[in-house]
Amino acid sequence: MGSTINSIIKPFLLAQNNARKGEGGLRTKGTYKTSHIEHPLLSILVAVFNGAEFIEDTITSVMSQDYDNIELIIVDGGSTDGTQEIIQKYEHAIDYWVSEPDKGISDAFNKAVLLATGDYVNFQGAGDYLCSSDVVTKMLYGIDAKSQMLICGKILRVTGSKEKKVVGEVPKRYKSKFNKISLLFRMSLPHQALFTHKKMFEKYGLFDIDNVFCMDYEHLLRAYQDFPTVTLKDVRFSAWREGGVGTGRMLEILNEYDQIKQKNNVAPKLTLKALKYYNLFKYYLRKNLNAIRN
Repeated sequence: MGSTINSIIKPFLLAQNNARKGEGGLRTKGTYKTSHIEHPLLSILVAVFNGAEFIEDTITSVMSQDYDNIELIIVDGGSTDGTQEIIQKYEHAIDYWVSEPDKGISDAFNKAVLLATGDYVNFQGAGDYLCSSDVVTKMLYGIDAKSQMLICGKILRVTGSKEKKVVGEVPKRYKSKFNKISLLFRMSLPHQALFTHKKMFEKYGLFDIDNVFCMDYEHLLRAYQDFPTVTLKDVRFSAWREGGVGTGRMLEILNEYDQIKQKNNVAPKLTLKALKYYNLFKYYLRKNLNAIRN
């Protein structure tokens, strides 16, 4: 279960670790960012392990933003493929980075959350990138950081290659109001386009490191019974590059979906069982249709 952070003083740097391969960034040189009433601080948190091929896209897309109150925190799991050298190349624009072994994506993001000082946090994977230089400005326009807990835009799905061919958009259609019932079927708030207020972590704790694929989904389901208002934005915020830990493991992902819905008691057991088989039916139907087409 994720631990609470409401009694933890946020560190500007992580404690020393004998297995650490390196750390750096603006904070190590005494430079820190702060929030302002009309200019909220956004913490963009990146988890990476052996992501040298595409991590530069992620970093430079954040650097290009015209919104000037962003902190970028990168937690690397001890890469051996040159990722650290690429991060160091841009550490003048990175608030803090660290490279050390971890227990997976959930653990890496938990470290980043503890380091984040922003009003909102946003999670990006290595190789994901912000769609244009004004997307943070668009997402935070008209936002009251004192009261709005979740802000969500849209993501593009792109091929896991240099060409960045767009293969989909999530959600496909913009809706001005969010219905939490959609969370019973899927992760309907794509985390690459989701700004989560730090109060959500203070209230519901950190990610559960036992979750391999759906730590962000499980965190939202903890709040299901008293779900906060979601501000939806018709903004293509981030591009999610195909690939990563979940590639080719959809049945495992669906199983984790089912387990975390049960754990958080989001619906009666009979309803959850029906949802489980509904999702499995859709999976096998899609798989068979793709086989026929190919």
